[in-house]
Amino acid sequence: MLALGLWGLDRGGMWGDEGVTFLVGRRTVPQIWHLLHGVDAVHGLYYLLLHAVLAVHPGEVALRLPSVCGAAATAGLVAALGVRLARPRVGLWAGLLYAITPLVGHYAQEGRSYALVAAGVTGATLLLVRALEGRPWWPYGAVLAVTFLLHEFAVLVLCAHALTLLAARVPRAVWAGWGRAAGVAVGILLPLVWVSQRQSGQVAWLRVPDRDTTERLARGFLSVTPTGAVFWTSVLLILLGLGAGRLASVALPLLVVPPVILLTVSQFRPLFHERYVLYALAGAPLLVAAGADWLVGMVGRLWPAALLHPEAAHEAGREAVVERHPQLVGALPARGHHPGVTASGHHPGAATRPPLTGVDRTTGAASPQPSPSRRHPKRPAHTRLVTLAGALALAVPFLHGLPAYRNDRLAAHRPENLAVVSALAGRELRPGDPVLFLPSFWRVTASAYPGSFAGARDLALAESGARSGTLSGREVAPAELEARLAGADRVWIVAQSNLLPSRWVPGDPVDRVKLDVVDGEFASRRQYVSGRVKLALYIRRTPPQDMVMPAPRHLVMPAPAPPSPARR
Repeated sequence: MLALGLWGLDRGGMWGDEGVTFLVGRRTVPQIWHLLHGVDAVHGLYYLLLHAVLAVHPGEVALRLPSVCGAAATAGLVAALGVRLARPRVGLWAGLLYAITPLVGHYAQEGRSYALVAAGVTGATLLLVRALEGRPWWPYGAVLAVTFLLHEFAVLVLCAHALTLLAARVPRAVWAGWGRAAGVAVGILLPLVWVSQRQSGQVAWLRVPDRDTTERLARGFLSVTPTGAVFWTSVLLILLGLGAGRLASVALPLLVVPPVILLTVSQFRPLFHERYVLYALAGAPLLVAAGADWLVGMVGRLWPAALLHPEAAHEAGREAVVERHPQLVGALPARGHHPGVTASGHHPGAATRPPLTGVDRTTGAASPQPSPSRRHPKRPAHTRLVTLAGALALAVPFLHGLPAYRNDRLAAHRPENLAVVSALAGRELRPGDPVLFLPSFWRVTASAYPGSFAGARDLALAESGARSGTLSGREVAPAELEARLAGADRVWIVAQSNLLPSRWVPGDPVDRVKLDVVDGEFASRRQYVSGRVKLALYIRRTPPQDMVMPAPRHLVMPAPAPPSPARR
């Protein structure tokens, strides 16, 4: 995952949201704190983290490195969950599968918080499993609290974890420990929720998700490729993985519950975007790997060698169970056939979790675990070969999707490239040229690459974003902007690419003046488009008022007399 994250990380330009991260991260801590009172409070902790990172080396690579590290950590945590809930090869396969999932790689190279949120949720899930085995609850609560502060929609994972506890049928003492840890984390989040509710206008652009949205999410989550044989193979393996007992009781709620809740709520108040529930994707590779492990076990039981040596095959299966569940030593017969148990110690169709490892089901306290009676023998060679073959098999879907991986690492694959627009501005703008940003959000272009706009006059800017505690700065009053535009014969516009001309009516009165004056009194001469943003030169159709020579007095015609009542 680290290698894939670093591949093509310097793609030569930031897009809009990354530009916001960069400009906010470059501000001082008091300036960031001032900003959070009015906008982007939900990203406050992430901006403070990026402030520390960019203080070391400001640049696009440093901007994205935390996301790369977050994705790499998540892949390792997915693997650790697979090892703990099943066996080492399930963990290895699940971690590798997570690493080569295109949606993971996309957000691993974004200068935003979503890869870090995924790492926090996966880490909290692993700590939940450890707590169910008798470990303390406070690490679980601490990781949850930090993750919730990185993005408040991560709180939906609590519903998934509650479903896991229900499936495990844990005693009251365990519910109490989980409730205290979750309650502290939610309590820390509540002030952020209160502040972010007043800033809910920032997600007004979201739309009600439809069937296509749900289908795209499912295809992005469930497979390395969204169509074809690889996709349907992944779906089949996930269905087989549902019988993995303990693993399924953790992975399935994580995969399903947060997206379903957010999709349902968004039918009434649109809040859904795939990146807000990226952390749920960790459940899919675990189920795929568990399904592949069950399939391998089924094939192994039908293998001729097992038929020729039933005693050796049964002993190998018994040793696998002992290795994964040392508390079950003595529970399995040393001789004879045990038809209903797979090599992983679970019934193939079982959907319930075995008793908690190392926890007294009456009190919920940790109970001592008996040690195995002898040292485990070295794994058979064929087991290691199966593990290696499964890892190498993942190269097939990876190579199949290689063109998509390569395209995703191009700057053109993002919504826009602010570096391209800024470079064009640096080449085309003359000193003193007036510039307008429409809407004002696109001032992020000049904030992310200020050198290209050096010497230009921002006609609408009254106070910078850093001083005013805003993202884009505070603009002048509409009347003053009209006066400034009246003396301009040409103006450069950095605007939304689908504006000018447009039927869009901005909510901001200053933006309305920009649109009305430029669209009504100026004509486009040339423009350059990069995704959602464009740089355009507009020339006034008639000379500005201060450039019109006054007519000689003797040529001034008297005003016509008003019409008489009889002629009206």
